[in-house]
Amino acid sequence: MQDVNDMLFFAEVIDHGGFAAAGRALGIPKSRLSRRIADLEGSLGVRLLQRTTRKLALTDLGERFYRHAVAVRDEANAARETIEALQAEPRGVVKVSCPITLAHYQVGPLLPEYLAAYPQVRLQMVVTNRPVDLIEEGFDVALRVRPTPQDSATLVVKTLGESGGYLVASPAQLLRQGTPKTPDELVWLDSLAMAATDGRAHWVLTNLEGERVEMNHQPRLVIDDLQVLRDAVLGGIGAAVLPTFMVYDDIRAGRLVRILPEWTPPAGLVHAVFPSRRGLLPAVRTFLDFLGERLTAQYQRCAAKDNGEDVECAAAAPQRLQP
Repeated sequence: MQDVNDMLFFAEVIDHGGFAAAGRALGIPKSRLSRRIADLEGSLGVRLLQRTTRKLALTDLGERFYRHAVAVRDEANAARETIEALQAEPRGVVKVSCPITLAHYQVGPLLPEYLAAYPQVRLQMVVTNRPVDLIEEGFDVALRVRPTPQDSATLVVKTLGESGGYLVASPAQLLRQGTPKTPDELVWLDSLAMAATDGRAHWVLTNLEGERVEMNHQPRLVIDDLQVLRDAVLGGIGAAVLPTFMVYDDIRAGRLVRILPEWTPPAGLVHAVFPSRRGLLPAVRTFLDFLGERLTAQYQRCAAKDNGEDVECAAAAPQRLQP
């Protein structure tokens, strides 16, 4: 039977990009680790790695063996973590990355409640719009808002909700340029965007009948910060698509106007990704469950407001992660 430790060593060498980094992570001398992998190749009778002076590369057989080695390692870690989860109170450090606007408007206000409920847990949150590499940078959880979740064999995805958006403009802008009555009339408006290619940005809108329109526009301002974008819309510079939770109060107060309310942009999927070998640690599990409960309720209340329902409508119970 193959030595399970050798499979673990092999997976760590690949994950860390070499023997030296893996040896430091495992507390094993580089020479010993290299010898164990060489012995593994000898016992299997195949070459798993192509070694050069600069880097290591997996052979075709090595790629297949690596997937099995990762599965074995993660199952072994999951077995150990299951026992720890049943025995220990959630404790330790949870390192999280979170997009800026999500942190400011939704996640940040929830943190005091979570930390009060779990006094042995410490959070380290990096607020950034930069996509982080969870493995390389040592994050336990990355929160993301994207049209679809990231697809990765090494990451687990937990959906937290759908964040809708509105196309909005200031009353001053609409007084100056007119209020569009159909999607074709959007070309009248000055526009703003989070991103643009060659000076052009793109809007996609759908209605309840399933009709879809796409429009290219040339934004007057391109800025990758939603708060600054909202301030620019409030200042009458141009129209933009903004998350519902950012502008709902502005619309109620008359500071912003929703353009073509029967047409909506695609919702962003709010989700958490985390490495499978860490996903069931008690502190990480409680953090994900807490966010799942609170954010799901927020998004459902927001959707209820949008449909003209009672703001205090009940939220469905979210799916919980099992230890």
